[in-house]
Amino acid sequence: MQIISIINQKGGVGKTTTVINLAAGLAQQQKKILVIDLDPQGNATTGLGLSNMQNSSDTIYGVLNGTKSISDVIKKTKVENLDLISSNVDLSGLEVETAGDNERAFLLKVKLTAYLNDSEGFYDYILIDCPPSLSLLTVMALVSSNSLVVPLQAEFFALEGVTQLLKTIDRIKINLNPELKIRGILLTMYDKRNKLSSQVEKEARDYFKEKVYITIIPRNVRLSEAPSHGMPVLIYDKSCPGSKSYFSFTDEFINQEQKIGSAA
Repeated sequence: MQIISIINQKGGVGKTTTVINLAAGLAQQQKKILVIDLDPQGNATTGLGLSNMQNSSDTIYGVLNGTKSISDVIKKTKVENLDLISSNVDLSGLEVETAGDNERAFLLKVKLTAYLNDSEGFYDYILIDCPPSLSLLTVMALVSSNSLVVPLQAEFFALEGVTQLLKTIDRIKINLNPELKIRGILLTMYDKRNKLSSQVEKEARDYFKEKVYITIIPRNVRLSEAPSHGMPVLIYDKSCPGSKSYFSFTDEFINQEQKIGSAA
């Protein structure tokens, strides 16, 4: 069972889109998936067809403030094998509310560990959708995760943002989670007509080598439309370029798991 955070402190790089569609792709391959929406905007929640206006105690906020356990707040989605712990705007108050707690970086890890130790609920993967900032919530996700997937938009300044993220990851590894590793970097919002996209791809592959996934996610209108219908693009329009690329990414992700297993 792997806990994987989808992370980039920049907004609008395809984090939530990647969480939703990787989760749906894995679920369609009979993997049991739990998505944790750790972003107060609640976009993964609405993108999977649930409301982000619900009672805040039935969300990840209720778990982190101690009023609920994880098993109380897991919700089914319309996608078979895919469950969700939802989020809403109340989560944004957590940082202030826990200001006096020296152990607050470990809150999510403690709750997840308790759930996984006691539970009948079995998941192949837990995917965490991180907020677009290097905040307490992001640190909680990094402390709880085995590995990270970093969506990298093929645009100017993208690599600078990732350099900042890598420094944070290194600090977390030294102080809080020595096992943490980057599983891979996924190029998103790629426009093959735009010379800059291919330049960013070249720089990323030169710098990160085989950490960059072969699959590239293109700019695609259907990818943008699908969340407004409350469903992954893999279900909304399975033949569009965005869907094809996420199906391909899911296969690459699973093959990567087999390689990691055989290396171990």
